[in-house]
Amino acid sequence: MVESWMNGISPLVRAARIMKSSSLTGEWMDHDHVFTYIEQGEAEFFLSGVKYEAREGDILLMHPFMSHIIRSTSSVPLIQYIFHFDLYYDEERSLLKYTNATKRMRKKVVDREMKLVSIIPISHLQLADRIDLKKRFLLLHKEFLDKRPGGSLMMKAICLELLHVFLRNQADRKDEEGKMTKGWAIIERAINYIHDRFSDPQLNNASISEHAGVSTNHLSHLFKKRLGISIHKYVTHIRIEQAKKRIVGGELTLTEVADEVGFSSIHLFSRSFKAAVGIMPSKFTAMQSAFGAKELKQHLDSQDRE
Repeated sequence: MVESWMNGISPLVRAARIMKSSSLTGEWMDHDHVFTYIEQGEAEFFLSGVKYEAREGDILLMHPFMSHIIRSTSSVPLIQYIFHFDLYYDEERSLLKYTNATKRMRKKVVDREMKLVSIIPISHLQLADRIDLKKRFLLLHKEFLDKRPGGSLMMKAICLELLHVFLRNQADRKDEEGKMTKGWAIIERAINYIHDRFSDPQLNNASISEHAGVSTNHLSHLFKKRLGISIHKYVTHIRIEQAKKRIVGGELTLTEVADEVGFSSIHLFSRSFKAAVGIMPSKFTAMQSAFGAKELKQHLDSQDRE
């Protein structure tokens, strides 16, 4: 894939991280491009409803506002090398430190940032390319963490190299790669409703399926068959992730956090939190003081997709 507009791109790398996980996380959507390299493991990627089987050595490139759900399918933890970037430098967008998208931001995205919408979002690398990619990514990751003068220029150069590796390996993929997940429109309606209403303790399978326009049994079947998770477990996951963000914020008591994210009692919240995260919310809160905000954020990043 070689097009003239590519000669003019000037990438801005916004974030870089290494993530280790073992299960479905929920739906994600970002306002910038997301470059993901699978270092270890296998996973199903649902990208705007299209399912891709990803394995070690694959790159997935998601354009802005592409919804994605990821589910690990191997016995070993999934390790991903990830960085976020804009195709073109924009002074106003360069000030954005977060990556999550909002509906309001969708209206503001410029056409030039959507140049890669039509590409197949997955490439499989040969061994030589994998070795080179890992070296390049780790250098990019170091520059991102060090925040040294001139580091943004180095990250821009590495981003261009990694984009070239991705596009060069597109020739090995078939045009028909990936198929629309059956029932995705229904699943997406349910997911959007859950994200909008997770704070309501009365949210349940019946109300979610009613909004999605299908029976509870049918929606439960779709979630389990297509995403490998129950509706209830998905709702609980979203609530726990929202709770972790509020705990890191440090402005609410645990009882207030539990109430804000939709748990009917602090006891149910504590039990659910321990089951999902592995520690009680009180201990998780204590980690904020022990590690500090920066260190705890890094801990959250490493657990974000578990």
